[in-house]
Amino acid sequence: MLNLHSFDGYLAFKEDESRKAGRALADDYRNASPFPHVVIDDFLDADVLRAVASAYPSTVDRKHFDREQERLKYQFHADEAESGIVRNLLAELNGRAFLGFLEEMTGIRGLISDPYLVGGGLHLTRRGGHLGVHADFNVHEPMKVERRLNLLIYLNDDWDQAYGGALELWDRAMQRCEKKVDPVLGRAVIFSTNLDSYHGHPDPLDCPPERDRRSIATYYYTALPVQPDEVRKRTTTFQVRPGTKDRVDWKVKFDHVISDWVPPRLQRYGRRLNPFR
Repeated sequence: MLNLHSFDGYLAFKEDESRKAGRALADDYRNASPFPHVVIDDFLDADVLRAVASAYPSTVDRKHFDREQERLKYQFHADEAESGIVRNLLAELNGRAFLGFLEEMTGIRGLISDPYLVGGGLHLTRRGGHLGVHADFNVHEPMKVERRLNLLIYLNDDWDQAYGGALELWDRAMQRCEKKVDPVLGRAVIFSTNLDSYHGHPDPLDCPPERDRRSIATYYYTALPVQPDEVRKRTTTFQVRPGTKDRVDWKVKFDHVISDWVPPRLQRYGRRLNPFR
């Protein structure tokens, strides 16, 4: 879908090509349900993505998410990768040409990329792991900007549907899953992020022990329309699917009560009282 051109060995998008590709997807993206999104196969060169997939840092002795809502999930920042291709690609996904692609497709102007890669970078989930259905945090604290878009690019060659790991997009009432996207090599998903754009891969992976689920994740922002202290801030908010054994994330619910009802100068002390930590 998008071409990476070599400039003395550095791979880069061209802005005019990227904007044209974005315009071609605008109707599909903006009219999608349950919230604006697009699924694109063969998004980038498969050999480049295979090189990224093979260059992950080691997970030995590395901390990972391990609780009811998200289990056996690892995240790696670009700075942790001893690979030029990984750093090159993540830099381009945060560059001006790619922002042009996103702006033309979504109609959102003034998009801001994230040099900090907060929550983004390279993701890996082990067999038995999962990520519950959730809506993402809405404010990037270091930059004081509002989250608007997620990009996921999957890196899983020869992925059998029986392994699970499909991304699920749920309706805003959390009554049903409207779309499932298998995480196969070269497939990209771009979607709007707001307080009810619910998504995840909530069922435990059933891949062979030597396999795992790998993806690139980058997020995009715009300037806040109001002062930061006037925003109803939310961290990642997990949801309970009807008819399942999903558990309520009481820790986050308690934090949101503190954010909404406790004066800012006292919130730090209030969170220390959280019985669900």
